[in-house]
Formats: sequence, C-alpha cells, structure tokens
Amino acid sequence: MAAKRGTKTSMKNMEKELLCPVCQEMYKQPLVLPCTHNVCQACAREVLGQQGYIGHGGDPSSEPTSPASTPSTRSPRLSRRTLPKPDRLDRLLKSGFGTYPGRKRGALHPQTIVFPCPACQGDVELGERGLSGLFRNLTLERVVERYRQSVSVGGAILCQLCKPPPLEATKGCTECRATFCNECFKLFHPWGTQKAQHEPTLPTLSFRPKGLMCPDHKEEVTHYCKTCQRLVCQLCRVRRTHSGHKITPVLSAYQALKDKLTKSLAYILGNQDTVQTQICELEETIRHTEVSGQQAKEEVSQLVRGLGAVLEEKRASLLQAIEECQQERLSRLSAQVHEHQSLLDGSGLVGYAQEVLKETDQPCFVQAAKQLHNRIARATEALQTFRPAASSSFRHCQLDVGREMKLLTELSFLRGCGHRGLCSGAPQVPEAPVIDTQRTFAYDQIFLCWRLPPHSPPAWHYTVEFRRTDVPAQPGPTRWQRREEVRGTSALLENPDTGSVYVLRVRGCNKAGYGEYSEDVHLHTPPAPVLHFFLDGRWGASRERLAISKDQRAVRSVPGLPLLLAADRLLTGCHLSVDVVLGDVAVTQGRSYWACAVDPASYLVKVGVGLESKLQESFQGAPDVISPRYDPDSGHDSGAEDAAVEALPPFAFLTIGMGKILLGSGAGSNAGLTGRDGPAAGCTVPLPPRLGICLDYERGRVSFLDAVSFRGLLECPLDCSGPVCPAFCFIGGGAVQLQEPVGTKPERKVTIGGFAKLD
Repeated sequence: MAAKRGTKTSMKNMEKELLCPVCQEMYKQPLVLPCTHNVCQACAREVLGQQGYIGHGGDPSSEPTSPASTPSTRSPRLSRRTLPKPDRLDRLLKSGFGTYPGRKRGALHPQTIVFPCPACQGDVELGERGLSGLFRNLTLERVVERYRQSVSVGGAILCQLCKPPPLEATKGCTECRATFCNECFKLFHPWGTQKAQHEPTLPTLSFRPKGLMCPDHKEEVTHYCKTCQRLVCQLCRVRRTHSGHKITPVLSAYQALKDKLTKSLAYILGNQDTVQTQICELEETIRHTEVSGQQAKEEVSQLVRGLGAVLEEKRASLLQAIEECQQERLSRLSAQVHEHQSLLDGSGLVGYAQEVLKETDQPCFVQAAKQLHNRIARATEALQTFRPAASSSFRHCQLDVGREMKLLTELSFLRGCGHRGLCSGAPQVPEAPVIDTQRTFAYDQIFLCWRLPPHSPPAWHYTVEFRRTDVPAQPGPTRWQRREEVRGTSALLENPDTGSVYVLRVRGCNKAGYGEYSEDVHLHTPPAPVLHFFLDGRWGASRERLAISKDQRAVRSVPGLPLLLAADRLLTGCHLSVDVVLGDVAVTQGRSYWACAVDPASYLVKVGVGLESKLQESFQGAPDVISPRYDPDSGHDSGAEDAAVEALPPFAFLTIGMGKILLGSGAGSNAGLTGRDGPAAGCTVPLPPRLGICLDYERGRVSFLDAVSFRGLLECPLDCSGPVCPAFCFIGGGAVQLQEPVGTKPERKVTIGGFAKLD
C-alpha cells in the first residue's frame, strides 16, 4: 500500500513534465518537433493557423474517427462526443503563442513551414509537409495515460457512446478509437460486417497505433539514421537523401540509447545525497542573497540620505548667504530713499535750508550756512549722478551644478553597471567605442570601423545600429535598425539607399552587459548606383609613358624624355603628347557614379567622360599639343565654346593640376554650380582626397563632386547619343587610382547579415 502511495506521489511530482507548453494541459496526441520538444497536435494546428498557414496543419484524414461521427449508425444510447474546449484559442492568444506572421510565397516556390516552438522560443522549420512530416510521441502518450490512471478518482473509464449517465466501459477498439460498454460494442460491431473483425482491447483513455509509422511513407520504422538523427523506414533508407549516411537498425539504436539513459539515470539516483546537499546549498544561498540584498538596499539608502543631508546643509548655508546679502542691499536702498525724501519741498534738508535762509543776522547765517551748503552740494551731486545704491540682481548667487549633476547621473556601483555584472562579480562593461572616421566611408556599401578606448574592458561582440535621417519623422520613439553579435571591429552595411544620409552608432557587450553607445557618425551615400569598371589602355595610351597596375584600377604617367625636351625648348616651342585611358564599361542608360583619387603632384590630369566613338576617334592617333601656352580646356570639358553652337559637347572633363582643380571660364555660364556658395567660374579650388563623377544619361548631364563630403564642384552638359564611358587624360606626369568597392577591401572581417572571417 505504501509503495502504491509512493508511486502516486512520484507521478504527481512529474505533472509539469506532461503539460503542453501551449494549452498547459495534459498532452493529447503529442508531436515531436525537430528541436525535440513536444506539442499537442491540435495546439500545433492552431498555432500554424494563427500564422497564416492554411492547409498545413497535418493530414485531416489522420484525425481519429469513431462510430459517433456517423449519424446513420447512432443508437438510442448514443451520446455526442465532447467537442474541443472553446477557450483553447483564448488561452493560446493570452499566452503569446501563435501570433507570428506567416510567410506567403508564390505558387511556383515551395513553401517551408516555420513553427514557433513555445518551449525554446525559436523558429523551427518543418519543411513543406508541415505537421504531416512529424512523428507522434507514443511513449509520452503512454506516460500521460499511466499518470491519468494513477491520479484519477475511482479509476473508472466510461463508455463514449451511451446516453447520460454513461455506463462503465468494458471494451476498447483501436480501429474505432473509442471505448464501449458491452451493449454498445455489440451494436457497433454487428455480425457479418467488417467491423465484426475488430479485436477488442481493454478500455483506455488514449488510442495509439500499434507501431510508430513513418510520416512520409506510412510504413513502420525499422532503422535509425545517425546522421539526420531521425527514424526511417525501408523506403526512406534507399532514398537519395540518406545516401552515405550512417544508418543502424532501430534495435541497435534502442539498446544504445537505453544503456546511455540507464547509466545517466543510475548515476543521478546513486548521487541522491549529492543532489540533496546541493539543494540545501542553493536554499542557503537564496537566504543569504535575500539578506545581502536587503543589506545592500539599506547601505545605498543610507548613503543617499547622507548625500541628501549634505545637500540640505549646503542649501541652508547658501540661503543664509543670500538672505544676508539681501538685507544689506535693502538697508542701503532704504537709506538712499530716506535721503531723497529729505530733498522734497518743505521736508528734511530742503525745509531746514529754507528756514535758514530766513535768518537776517549775517554772522549767525554764515555760521549755520557753511555746513549746510556742503550737505546741499552733496545732495545736488547725488541728484545729478543718480544711481541705486545696490543692484536688484542676484546673478552672482547663481550656482553651476553641471559637474555635480553629471557626477550624480553617473553614480553607479563599483563593479559593472548591469545586473549580471553586479551579482556575479564580472568585469566592467566595455566603454563607448570610438568610430574611426578616417576608415569609415560609404561607396557601393557602407564600411564602418571602430576601436575601443585604451584601458577599456574587452568586448565579446558588438551591436551596430543605423537609420536614415532624411526620411519623414514617424510618431513615437526613433526606430533604429539593429545588427546583433557583430564580431571584430568593423562591419559592412550592404545595399544602402542612394542619395541618403545614414547615422550609425555601435556599442560593445561582454559578461557584465552592454556598454554605452559611441558618438553618432553621419555618412552620405553616393547620389547614384556605383559603376564598377577597370582601366583599358588600348586606346591612345603609349606603353612607354603609361603604366597600368595589374588589377587595372590604377594608372601612372611617366613622361620621361619628352618632358625634359619640352623644358629645354620652353622659349622656342615644344610638343607634349596627350595619353588617354578609358574604362572598359560603357554606360547606355540610367544614372551611374564612380570615384577616384588623383595624385596631388600630377602635372596635368583630366578626369571625366565622353562618347566612346568620339574618344576612340580622337585618341587613336592623338595629335601633339603645340606650345606650352596651349589651353588644355578645349571647351568640351567646361562648355566654353561659342554659345551660339547648340550641339552638346561629346566630352566632359575636369582639369586637375598641381593639387588644384581648374573651373573653366565657361563653367559659370554653361555648366553652373550645384551650390549657391560654390567657387566662382574661372578659378581654382583645392583638390579633395577623392573625386566623384555622377553621370545622368537620360538628362545628358555630368556632375563632379567632392567624394568625401559630396559637395558639388561642377555640372556639365554631355552628348549622350551613344555609349558613354569614363576617361582619364594625362599631359606630363600624373597618377589616378580608382576607388575600390567596399566589399573587396582586404581588411573586412565581418559582414552584417552574415559572418565572414578574414582570409
């Protein structure tokens, strides 16, 4: 009897292991998810229905059926089966499960069902078949049934087909999935029918198939795939999906797993004293934690009260000083008021002087008037130079509490600033990172680079946040887009919007928690999609004077002897050759942008674009430039030709020389500047670190920009009647380097949205 009570007690203690995490009731036909957690089949269907997956909740034909579902076979003792509880959906919604938005795809794309596991809070992929591809946990069903029988009052199982009050069930039918009394069993299994062949079983609360069936082929499983960690049948075994996998008979897997589980359970049962000792230690730790937490609260309260007492004392002394200053000023002002009142007609000093003037005895008058005259003179001077004896302002009594307020705001514990760091004695959180503005820039992608300050605690990973600042503000708090767990000290933001302004910030994280954010950095993205191309020196380029790098992204002009001869014949005339390098990509539509860096020591370099046919025609046999006084601006680059010529120029170049940019005289009339406060036409401006070229093919316009600040330098018209390609011209020594795409930088260590280690 005592053993039976002990069994009931142990069964009662494991009740929480038998509750579905969705409905919080005993499992009914539990399904095993790929994450090894269990969920009722009905609950799983409701969750998928809330996600928007219609028709993926399993095979409806697999639902249990009973004779009660066929109206033609109902008997007088027939009773309606219990319907699902109507509050199941309410409990599901209140618990927070099943509210994930579903993913809908086109009919041509296979749909992968994603199930939000309520136990591990993760999204589990169920494949295309959904719940139909999951195994039932028959072992868990048996455990639940044994638990129900152990805790049920009376332990009687009633017939499911009788009218109320139902009789006690005496038989069960696995095929019909129902329990019967003797009368109902005979009624629903008449002689001479197929149902008469059903084999009766003992009454039970749960009907299960005789064996575990493969959800794909509806055959009994016979093997276990160790690679996929999944039970398979004979047909699954020969499929291509398990080719090369390690497959073992289910008996071997059963014996191996049973031995492991038995050993682990035996170890736990053999160390019950250790478990109990650790429980006592944890309970003692809980008590000490409660006491220590209360003591810490009292200490903090006492310290804050001490700060309050100091502030109150300081407040009293400051108010006393202000009161004394106020009384002293009021006294002086009151005396001044009294003096002025004595100057009124017939009162005070004036009245006394009027009476003295009535004296006729001259010696007596002189005796009394001498002192009176001095007082009247002082009163007259005070009247002429009147000003209050004291100021009414107390601005000198204002307090500067900025430093103190900052100290109070930063008031924190000695260790860490997160709860985990405080309670576990972990190191301090990382300090705010410092963004390296010299290495952070935007091109085809945004490259963000940062570092931790010296003596900062290390960071395990970083969180990068970014948002656009040029979009209309939405009501509510500012929404940042976030990328978590970024490794390394650099990251890429892929596919940014063109012509936008992004603000970025980053913070570190370690065991103590998250640190402070870095200062915000603002980045402008290029005004158009970036054009990727390489240099092609086949047209007009002399191999003796031009050297193109192996990656075809840099070119250097080495003039050599011709430039020396030109300097020698400077007074008599010289001949300098023009070398040109074209891009290997031509633009025929849309807007394109690219950037390059020009060596400040270059003698004369022209950067721009032109019609591919005209460029090849002009530079295949490029004539020499005669005379050192030759103006390199032919008019094609700056629009300085005669205004009467309406044809658009086939070239648009920006002239750079000796670290300066020359804005042609025609730039102001024909081309115009992008900003009102830009440099005037016919002048020079300093050469920026990088130049940007933006080509609008449809409009026939070319814009030259400062590629760092995206400040407009010059805008020129261009004939876009054919393919247009980038071009670079050299007269004398010079060098040009194309800006590399951000994605090809060798220093990249991580990509936002997917990790990529440094090769």
